[in-house]
Amino acid sequence: MYGWIWRHLPGPTWARIVLSVVLALAVVAVLFVWGFDLLAPYMPFNDGTVNE
Repeated sequence: MYGWIWRHLPGPTWARIVLSVVLALAVVAVLFVWGFDLLAPYMPFNDGTVNE
């Protein structure tokens, strides 16, 4: 998969490196903004074991 992405990025090697870093940062940003918010209600980490 990474090879496929690398072959389809335009430009010389330095431009491909910059584009791949930008793509990776965009994926991380999308996960933090939308992905993890959608997944959070289904994770057991929100359940505390100490009652008030």
